[in-house]
Amino acid sequence: MHEHDVLVIGGGGAGLRAAIAAHEEGADVAIVTKLHPVRSHTGAAEGGINAAIREGDDWELHAYDTMKGSDYLGDAPAIETLAQDSPEETVQLEHWGMPFSREDDGRVSQRPFGGLSFPRTTYAGAETGHHLLHVMYEQVVKRGIQVYDEWYVSNLAVTDHDDAEDRECHGVVAYDIKTGAVEGFKARNGVILATGGTGQVYDHTTNAVANTGDGAAMAYRAGVPLEDMEFVQFHPTTLPSTGVLISEGVRGEGGILYNSEGERFMFEYGYANNAGELASRDVVSRAELTEVNAGRGVEDEYVYLDMRHLGEERITDRLENILHLARDFEGVDALEEPMPVKPGQHYEMGGIETDENGETLIDGLYAAGECACVSVHGSNRLGGNALPELIVFGARAGRHAAGADLGEAEITKGKTAEIEEEDGLDTPVEPGAVPSGDDEAVADGSDDVAADGGAAVVDPDETVRRAVERERTRIEELMQKDEGIKHSDLRADLQQSMTENVNVFRNEDGLKQALEDIREVREAYQDVYVNDPSRTFNTDLIHTIETRNLIDLAEAITLGALARDEFRGAHWRQEHQERKDDEWLKHTMLSWNDGTPELWYKPVILEGEDKTYEPKERSY
Repeated sequence: MHEHDVLVIGGGGAGLRAAIAAHEEGADVAIVTKLHPVRSHTGAAEGGINAAIREGDDWELHAYDTMKGSDYLGDAPAIETLAQDSPEETVQLEHWGMPFSREDDGRVSQRPFGGLSFPRTTYAGAETGHHLLHVMYEQVVKRGIQVYDEWYVSNLAVTDHDDAEDRECHGVVAYDIKTGAVEGFKARNGVILATGGTGQVYDHTTNAVANTGDGAAMAYRAGVPLEDMEFVQFHPTTLPSTGVLISEGVRGEGGILYNSEGERFMFEYGYANNAGELASRDVVSRAELTEVNAGRGVEDEYVYLDMRHLGEERITDRLENILHLARDFEGVDALEEPMPVKPGQHYEMGGIETDENGETLIDGLYAAGECACVSVHGSNRLGGNALPELIVFGARAGRHAAGADLGEAEITKGKTAEIEEEDGLDTPVEPGAVPSGDDEAVADGSDDVAADGGAAVVDPDETVRRAVERERTRIEELMQKDEGIKHSDLRADLQQSMTENVNVFRNEDGLKQALEDIREVREAYQDVYVNDPSRTFNTDLIHTIETRNLIDLAEAITLGALARDEFRGAHWRQEHQERKDDEWLKHTMLSWNDGTPELWYKPVILEGEDKTYEPKERSY
């Protein structure tokens, strides 16, 4: 058994920042990650970091823009923490060697981004995330922080108290990809989940193949509520053939969107009369698909993004990698012709419920980054707010897990806040785990936290040991099967249904169809088998376990989308074309109760440090 004070699960931006912060507090910290840190998906972030560091800007403006962008579903304490801490964290990155782009006078460059009232997006060319990862990984190496790379964490070691609020997390179980060994990792102080997003729930996504929502799914099954999962961001500019992201920085620098008629439709058709292409992402994505559906799309699929007028010098200075992406994946010379773009799944606004310090409902378990939901983004994330979230809340989670006193959190966790139970959601099938015998339960993983009988296990070493044994048994069951259904077929069916039914435009029939499809996939998963018999570098086994996570998260997204009968931020409902503040200024919460999802709600916190944010019409 490996043992450390703090375990960070995931080596992307949030994980690296959390590990550095915990180490600075004197903790013995280790990162356990299925990828080498610099291969993490943070490296694909192109746009930049929002930080109020210029004269004429301030954190209060940043907070207001973020609350407005969230369509008033973000929690004010979290939003204000982000806006207040981002400048210091951004300057810290520069001191560590972050190669920010600069103006001729030597100042760090900032550019406009969608939904911002001030050009506060700090960037390093169009490769900001790439540089961020390398700068912070260098700090991890410098400090001698232990990194267990190519270890896939497949389960949490959590005590089996009946009430989730009484449970404690004492470590994790991980599969060594290089050797096939399944081993326990004990955390004396805390486990921080920093496992990224859920992009592989969809078949057209900007996310990497590794973005399978592992941390969110594990925390959910362990008893931590998932929050606002229905709010999925679809980025308006992805390449049609691959889903590869074309940075919002292109539009920030002055790029223009055209339809097949050569019309600058954001203005021509009144989608955003003031901001145009720099309206928030949900507005632009809906506008593009509306154009396509109206017959004004190119090849009935996409629109054009044009940056030729910016000139070769400016493009190569600030957006050079966009030229490579357009050429390599679409065969387009973006200096000479426009790029084809369409919306693609990009970011999960919801996630593991946490407070501003990264703490979850379960003692000793933290989360930060895209897998978490402190509710900074509410129902729609502004471009340039993902990277500051990583560094701000990654740092706070790392410090708190290491024992630092960050003060009492304002955001409550679990059902300690005033809550409202769902009065019975009309679903076409029974959601949740499949009732089954013991053998099938191993494949489904529905009994991860269930006690073997008798008193609850609370000893840390015994908790980890039992979790390891359960996981070894489950993996052996999967490996011993020599026939059944391949995970790849199930994943393809799941992704197709989610893309068809739980996309930018949603309606009740489609959401119910998705729930039926998810149920079929969940039942079929009981017969899943691993085709590769090898014990080393067995990606088939890893993908099989990941697919189980995708099933749970797809269901969570769809249940929240069906329940929320309003139009807010990224959540568009055909039958409900208005924001209903009198009914829906609340977070959608989902708890996994012995395999049965329980839907409930808690109020949004609009009271900030010195002001209350009053919901207004969100126009750009």
